[in-house]
Amino acid sequence: MTATRNLCLFDLDHTLLPIDSDHAFGDFMVRIGWADAQVFKRGNDEFYAQYLAGRLDIDAYMRFTTAPWRDRSAAEQAWVQERFLAEVVRPRMLPAALELVRRHQAMGDLVAIVTATNEFVTAPIAAAFDVEHLLAVELERDATGTITGRIRGVPSYQAGKVTRVDQWLQGLGARWEDFSRTSFYSDSPNDLPLLERVSDPVATNPSPALQQTAQERGWRILKLFNDQEIHR
Repeated sequence: MTATRNLCLFDLDHTLLPIDSDHAFGDFMVRIGWADAQVFKRGNDEFYAQYLAGRLDIDAYMRFTTAPWRDRSAAEQAWVQERFLAEVVRPRMLPAALELVRRHQAMGDLVAIVTATNEFVTAPIAAAFDVEHLLAVELERDATGTITGRIRGVPSYQAGKVTRVDQWLQGLGARWEDFSRTSFYSDSPNDLPLLERVSDPVATNPSPALQQTAQERGWRILKLFNDQEIHR
């Protein structure tokens, strides 16, 4: 690891995508008939409101959000991942976000997506962005490989994102100090711990709360998408 290389981290939802993929996946479960149109949608909206308020019970949310699909066959799970990616995500992978990722990759940066959305939803999305390293909420599996609805390890949410990046870098034999510059792009005040950890925080399509914080602290503010493209 040379001291001239940079580290670039991206949040996913409302940062690289103008949607929240986690919430959108829940809506998709309702649309294809895997979840109840009233009960599940109400719960999905309530958990999303918790997230926006910075008080998400992430353990309860993982049990809830994985329930419609975790007991289905591997073939069904792969089918729903592919269909969600094709129908919901790819149409919202906008040129500005793709170009930003490509630019950092072309500069030789070590690039990763660090998201509070679970790995089942986000692994295909990271692959579509051609980003090798994904730090998402990891899902526990039992002895048969079945997802239990519980979280494995530290969830990549709020301060947990810093812990997960620390663990990931350690696994690569690297440290924060090995990089000339470290940057993190995010829209959410939930990500303040990681934004405060990097040398170059970038408030990207920021929520009003994060925009205010960024202005107060002199952080760079980047609008990748226009207001019509962002669905909060």
